[in-house]
Amino acid sequence: QVTLSIFELASAAGIPCEVDPALVNVLAGSKTEGSSSEEDYKVACLLLVFVAVSLPLLASDPASIYNTEVDGYNNNIHCLAKAIIHVSAALFTVHHKNIETH
Repeated sequence: QVTLSIFELASAAGIPCEVDPALVNVLAGSKTEGSSSEEDYKVACLLLVFVAVSLPLLASDPASIYNTEVDGYNNNIHCLAKAIIHVSAALFTVHHKNIETH
């Protein structure tokens, strides 16, 4: 909790953080009633497995070719890595797990 408070202060000051405190708060507040913490943790791990299985399919998509006119990809796949990092860091922070290990 102390670390999350420090991240909130740093984020408010415009300093980039390894964990987005707003995302952590949203994910912590969206826990389903009646489910255990261990069950939610398993769902977070399965989400990462789903992403890992989906990446080769997404990479072979014809829209995943670099377009020089827009200086990026037509399907915005270049944003995916950052999104995976931020969501997984927030999920494992909610479950009090080590981010680097996961």
